Amino acid sequence: MDFRAILMGLAFAFMWSSAFTSARIIVADAPPLGSLALRFLISGLIGVGVALAMGQSWRLTRAQWGATVLFGVCQNALYLGLNFVAMQTIEASLAAIIASSLPLLVALFGWIVFRERLGALALVGLVTGFGGVALIMGSRLSGGVDLYGVVLCGIGALALTFATLALRGASSGGNVMMIVGLQMLVGSVVLAVPAVATETWDVTWSWQLIAAFAYTTLIPGLAATWVWFTLVNRIGAVRAATFHFLNPFFGVLVAAALLGEAMGAIDWIGVAIIAAAILVVQLSRQGVR
Repeated sequence: MDFRAILMGLAFAFMWSSAFTSARIIVADAPPLGSLALRFLISGLIGVGVALAMGQSWRLTRAQWGATVLFGVCQNALYLGLNFVAMQTIEASLAAIIASSLPLLVALFGWIVFRERLGALALVGLVTGFGGVALIMGSRLSGGVDLYGVVLCGIGALALTFATLALRGASSGGNVMMIVGLQMLVGSVVLAVPAVATETWDVTWSWQLIAAFAYTTLIPGLAATWVWFTLVNRIGAVRAATFHFLNPFFGVLVAAALLGEAMGAIDWIGVAIIAAAILVVQLSRQGVR
């Protein structure tokens, strides 16, 4: 793994993790699904425009189209849509911790469904990682956290797991920025339906809301997705996923710094366990492969 790939991985991890804090700010003053649909519309149009300026085409292969639609529905509509709704009642740090279990879920489903080989160390990492998640969940549930929001985040993490398993088909063959823009437009269309059916456009305007919306549209929404696709093309999905071990730390640190969310000793221990388990599982998978 070269130095440029390391920088890209660090940048992606931070941008991806910071999205939970900006989302928490948005849903406090605006409808979650409508805001997200608008964000994806803007990000998607920008992405497609940049791709056209770069000479890229939307004439994708059949496999690319299928995976791009699947990724747009699973990541943007289901994963982020459910997380936006959930963060009306749960903290950004908790949502980030649940979402950070993605590499563990990908490894688990790859082993169970696709019969991918996992070494003994990876299996230990899986058990340990889910143990860390359970430790945090037990602490938060005893403290009265909203169970409905936790369930929504869990379902979203499962949706993103399947999107990640389909990622290679979407990222191969070039036209990376075009794919990024198109999968965001897919998410916007899908989210617009429940937004119109269930929400009213009731917004409390503030500079914090505008800043958070602009940030989440351009940085986690557009830049982080482009960096992720590019990183996968550069070093492969398994190696790229190694950087997810930073997400628990970055997610809770940003939430604590900007939102003042408190983290107890059990939470920090759980975060450290999850991060270490993710790193062990990913490094072990690279060795197996």
